[in-house]
Amino acid sequence: MKFFLDSAIVEEIEHAFTMWGFDGVTTNPRHVQASGKPFLKVIREIAALAAGTDRAISVEVNPHHNDPGAMVEEGLRLAAISPNFVIKLPATEAGFKAIPLLKEHGVRANLTLVFSAAQALQAMRMGATFVSPFIGWKENNGEEIVSMIEEIVTIRDNYGFETEVLVAAVRNGRHIVEAAVAGADIVTAGFAVFQDAFDHPYTGVGLARFQSSWDQTPYE
Repeated sequence: MKFFLDSAIVEEIEHAFTMWGFDGVTTNPRHVQASGKPFLKVIREIAALAAGTDRAISVEVNPHHNDPGAMVEEGLRLAAISPNFVIKLPATEAGFKAIPLLKEHGVRANLTLVFSAAQALQAMRMGATFVSPFIGWKENNGEEIVSMIEEIVTIRDNYGFETEVLVAAVRNGRHIVEAAVAGADIVTAGFAVFQDAFDHPYTGVGLARFQSSWDQTPYE
């Protein structure tokens, strides 16, 4: 399974790449706003971190676009900034239509804000490189999440689509595990979510005990 960081904070992304060996990044307008930097400035900084690698960086078009032509026009401008960029499109009629139009120009698409297997299927049919089912939002609404991931993975495998299933809106370590067990290709989550998932209280307890024993034992 691949791990992507859901962030536009350059320092977080650099840490995830260098310390955690992460495979890519997903951004959205909220993350860019949180970075405190202009949109183009921050995505260029992220591009520089991924330069020379095959790490995918998802960059979202203006969410006000409701015309596939406008989505494609902006997507091509963004894709020209970095070969690592994948263009994020919403799961709307215009978003679905923009996928093959971008693909004609060799530009990859990530279909985001997916909340059903039917939406994911349409994204796969249209040629999306990634499809991003959101699970945290659904769970907050009282909906079951694992079956949707399993359905999307099964549909992809049944028909041989090349789309990777990128599980998003991941809130905790349990979500990461559930996505992996369900067969997802990628999980994207915020920095704190991964940080907490990689830690466990008993690891600290055990390490303290081993350190105490080490300190009380002659080395030679």
